[in-house]
Amino acid sequence: MDAGIQNKNERINLRVKSSAKRLIERAASFEGKTVSHFILTSALEQAEKTVQKHDTMTLNAKNSRTFFEALAAPIRFNRKLNAALEEHDERVVSK
Repeated sequence: MDAGIQNKNERINLRVKSSAKRLIERAASFEGKTVSHFILTSALEQAEKTVQKHDTMTLNAKNSRTFFEALAAPIRFNRKLNAALEEHDERVVSK
């Protein structure tokens, strides 16, 4: 969360109902934070959870074995794979 707090050259503006604003102000005061700091830390915490959820794949035992076996199996080149590799070579410029 430090990166989001340190670099303060971007803005996010919100319009909220007065009841939502009062609730946020109350929650921020309970934690001894400004409203801005409370909103930022809360949003960053939720953002980290959301990104983690989408970046992580959880498999049951059966699917985990199937996935590992697919990774461990030797590559079988076929027409579609060759076409995909050729298209990759045409589209991607390596440095």
